[in-house]
Amino acid sequence: MTTHGSAGERWVVVGLASPRSPWFQELGRWSAAAAVPVDFLRCVSPEEVRARFAAGRAISAMVVDGAHHGVDRDLIDVAAHAGAAVLVVDDGRVPRDWRTLGATAVLDAPVEREALLDALASHARPVQRGDQLLDLAHPHGSSDSVAASEPGRLVAVTGGGGAGTSTVAMALAQGLATDPRHRGLVLLADLALRADQALLHDAGDVVPGLQELVDAHRNGVPTPTEVRRSTFAVDGRGYDLLLGLRRHRDWVTLRPRALQATLGSLRLAYRFVIADVTADLEGEAEIGSTDVEDRNVCARTAIAGAELVVVVGAPSIVGIHRLVQVLHEVHDHGVAPQRILPVLNGAPRRGRARAELHTSLAQLCGQLGSELPTALTLPRRRIDDAMRVVAALPTALTLPLARAVSAMTDHERAAEPTEPTPEPVLVAPGSLGHWHGDDGEESA
Repeated sequence: MTTHGSAGERWVVVGLASPRSPWFQELGRWSAAAAVPVDFLRCVSPEEVRARFAAGRAISAMVVDGAHHGVDRDLIDVAAHAGAAVLVVDDGRVPRDWRTLGATAVLDAPVEREALLDALASHARPVQRGDQLLDLAHPHGSSDSVAASEPGRLVAVTGGGGAGTSTVAMALAQGLATDPRHRGLVLLADLALRADQALLHDAGDVVPGLQELVDAHRNGVPTPTEVRRSTFAVDGRGYDLLLGLRRHRDWVTLRPRALQATLGSLRLAYRFVIADVTADLEGEAEIGSTDVEDRNVCARTAIAGAELVVVVGAPSIVGIHRLVQVLHEVHDHGVAPQRILPVLNGAPRRGRARAELHTSLAQLCGQLGSELPTALTLPRRRIDDAMRVVAALPTALTLPLARAVSAMTDHERAAEPTEPTPEPVLVAPGSLGHWHGDDGEESA
């Protein structure tokens, strides 16, 4: 006979379902009648669930109705981040791979009392009497949904206004795509708040794009083939394009966990993902606003997860000033200096003038300047005609970028520690099943 819970401990369970859901009502009756050692906290909306977890009370598990419209990857991550098990009651009406979305276990509807208790005993942590607050700084779980043995490389391109960030992102994507090894495996993703890549590529259609692809990751994981169908081929330059937000205000439709999963899927479908992002990294920790953090979710997520961040600046007084600001902001966001590549777009031809730019940049960056790689200088080139007809950009722009980025990402991957391969070890005869102490004598 299985014993569920011991004296002094109970499971604190948050439930999300329609108030008329049979299992939801039944679980409430079991809890009220003490038929199960469960403190049941009813919720009918995702906002209530988030408020329960934000209150800081220790919660054992979240039980949700798989048919509820508010159950998605981000809500599951809220519970997982708090160390709570996620149990999904599935009646088969909404076919989804719940475990891929981060669910701990799936219960068949109608829910049997013993099945619920077995799931709680196997996956949830009982709460002792007197336990009040859960230390959210040390979560007990996570819900990484996208994993691959060798995902593609994510490179974020950002910079101050007027520096030519979008142009540099296009040039980098084209330069990488000219390598036969990467043919058809380079993507330019427009993650800027004010997305201009659709305009710069004269895209006749505005869908599908970033919004549709992120929405597809809320309740599932598209295959690499399905991900590639959300992009457009730029034949004249050799890369694919993921269109960005159609309006600035559309950032409200992007969920953080769904966006993170989207970037993971893009890295499975492509060898290089070049993300054109806005240089806005402020979050709740910096200014105390969750709304601003949500608005900047594209830049914060892409730059935090990028193998390399290319920061673009113009060779002018204002351009250098903005470049220094963005370099410090990217570094403060947790990016190591060796993963940041400064780029001076439209640098003068004279060697002396370029040397003065490098000297000024190093002095203004202070300590960070001594740790950064040498800034890459790109010459001025007329590209208006190429932009107008979406033709190939000059190789004087594309090749230096591709070479620098390939070299730096190759170096970063080579420097990553690898786990040693397990090797067979000889076993001394008679040693199996015994433990030897420090003095070499057998111990019972």
